[in-house]
Amino acid sequence: MIELTGYIDVPEGRREAIATALPLHIELTRAETGCVRFDVIPDPKVAGRYNVSELFTDRESFDAHQARVKASAWGEISAGIPREYAIREWPDLKK
Repeated sequence: MIELTGYIDVPEGRREAIATALPLHIELTRAETGCVRFDVIPDPKVAGRYNVSELFTDRESFDAHQARVKASAWGEISAGIPREYAIREWPDLKK
């Protein structure tokens, strides 16, 4: 399993574009193979901050997600926006 947690801080001038593009980004990600959880939620205390929580079944699924995002409209719209993420990986206990 691979878990990504953290946040993205959207500058004021880009907030409308991000808010508009975010629902499709969430929908597409949740439909990806290996996506267990994908939440991007506005922070109630910090304007423009979205808290991010992702969980993928394995490295292959996580890497495929990262590649898709990089080549997507979301990747273009959100390019250069500051992010602070931590990634934690642990082996599949079923193997």
